[in-house]
Amino acid sequence: MDKNVAKAKALAKKRRRIRKKASGTSERPRLSIYRSEKHIYGQIIDDDQGKTLLACSSVAKDLKGSLDGKNAIEVATAVGEALAEKAVAAGIQQVVFDRGGRRYAGRVKALADGARGKGLQF
Repeated sequence: MDKNVAKAKALAKKRRRIRKKASGTSERPRLSIYRSEKHIYGQIIDDDQGKTLLACSSVAKDLKGSLDGKNAIEVATAVGEALAEKAVAAGIQQVVFDRGGRRYAGRVKALADGARGKGLQF
């Protein structure tokens, strides 16, 4: 089996295992993180209704200019802070954290720490 295919299957298996336990409700939605090679994305999702309530990413137009010249960890922290500010403004205080099958380290941890720093609880 190709190495990349095996890695993708393992990641999908981890995502399924995490999603069994982490489900967002309207009172406590799910903060889902997707990390690509270059960018990082965060969404706050209400799984009961199947709707994305808020989203923020490193390619968002409102953040794009302020992220120039920053390293990946700083970018992830800024995305987490921006997402938390939007959530608090929308009245969301608590979320369920979904790391998207990735290890809780590096950019994933930086996004989570940035969100916690601006008032989200998980």
